[in-house]
Amino acid sequence: MSRIVFVSSTQPPSELTLLSYEMTTVESAADALQEAADVYVIDGRTDLAGARAACQTLSRAEAPVLLLVALAGLAVLSPDWGFSDFVAANSEPAEFDARLRVLLRTNADPDVLVAGPIRVDGAAYSATLDGAPLDLTYTEFELLRYLMQHPGRVLSRETLVSQVWGYDYYGGTRTVDVHVRRLRAKLGQFDHYVGTVRNVGYRFANAREAHRAG
Repeated sequence: MSRIVFVSSTQPPSELTLLSYEMTTVESAADALQEAADVYVIDGRTDLAGARAACQTLSRAEAPVLLLVALAGLAVLSPDWGFSDFVAANSEPAEFDARLRVLLRTNADPDVLVAGPIRVDGAAYSATLDGAPLDLTYTEFELLRYLMQHPGRVLSRETLVSQVWGYDYYGGTRTVDVHVRRLRAKLGQFDHYVGTVRNVGYRFANAREAHRAG
């Protein structure tokens, strides 16, 4: 089930809660960055200035941003706010659902992943670090891509072996440690993007951490 993070000091409107999505409400964009989200919905019904700031903050995250705005506020909206789409507050549930589905479909399995200075292009099978080509082996590339696809989540060695090396791989999980060590060496001063969770596995920096580190 897709997860929606609603950014507001009040509860989400019934038109949104009636839909079949997992819903979490947080009070600020900073809090939203700590949550795993498929779409952020920002409440701009009463505080457009705050909504604009939240949009600009969350535009740096990987998930798209849907801005909820009152009809009176439509005239002042601008693309430089950073939202992916907007919806009027008095819209029917079907309209909310249609907007969310488009954003979810557009954001599904993106070819390009960006975290601070690290950029991975799955279609071109290339990676760059601060704009310079990153020379990775096939496995290092797949490992980095999988980690970046799950920012902020702790991934066990067993999970990484099955997802990167494949279920038919019969080597030990320590090969993950070896490849992570090599990957970190190539990331140089940005090696902290790949964190170690002791006795469990590894974790790629979430959007908020990536922004601070960048």
